[in-house]
Amino acid sequence: QVQLVESGGGLVQAGGSLRLSCEAFGRTSSMYDMGWFRQVPGKEREFVASISWRSGGSIDYQDSVKGRFTISRVNGKNNVTLQMDSLKPEDTAVYYCNAGRQGRYYEDLKGRNIWGQGTQVTVFS
Repeated sequence: QVQLVESGGGLVQAGGSLRLSCEAFGRTSSMYDMGWFRQVPGKEREFVASISWRSGGSIDYQDSVKGRFTISRVNGKNNVTLQMDSLKPEDTAVYYCNAGRQGRYYEDLKGRNIWGQGTQVTVFS
């Protein structure tokens, strides 16, 4: 069984930066596409960014984070990092790492991918 462990959330002033990390533990003989979603109370979980397991493979971002967030991973490892710069109060959410297939829709991935427990990011103005 594979588990995802996230770290790096916290409290930051608008304009600041945070770095989220996620690593897979357990039976990780397979390579997974990995990514991040986020969720605020009362709203659906929304796509943030994803990265293919293949070296040079596809990277995808939600429009609102393009140019501010950078997703990356070490080749050959099931870990992923999300560097978040120029943070805005609207980025405040619980951020969830996931592993499996790339995709933008939570309804498509919630039963297919592996999900972490989430890490809180709070941006204050």
